Amino acid sequence: MDIMTFVSAVLVATISSSGMWAFLQRRHDKKDAKTELLLGLAHDRIMYLGTLYIHKNEITRSEFENLITYLYEPYEKLGGNGSAKHIVDRVKSLPLKEEV
Repeated sequence: MDIMTFVSAVLVATISSSGMWAFLQRRHDKKDAKTELLLGLAHDRIMYLGTLYIHKNEITRSEFENLITYLYEPYEKLGGNGSAKHIVDRVKSLPLKEEV
């Protein structure tokens, strides 16, 4: 048996083993759970801050940038939407307050 045949046999055995597929599935599931957790935390923060600004009926430019650029846009790219989008749309219509 030459070296290429041996390497091919080992590679096929590794790929076809159930342990290898279980490892890859666990890794994929863990990544999905992290993404879901991150989406949940971002959603909570967007809802909290957005509601706060809506109740104050004003927002500063830095608050707006923080909410939109650093929270909502990444949240949206990860697939988040719904009620957070509704809050962000309302925040976008608020008058800008002077920075202190």
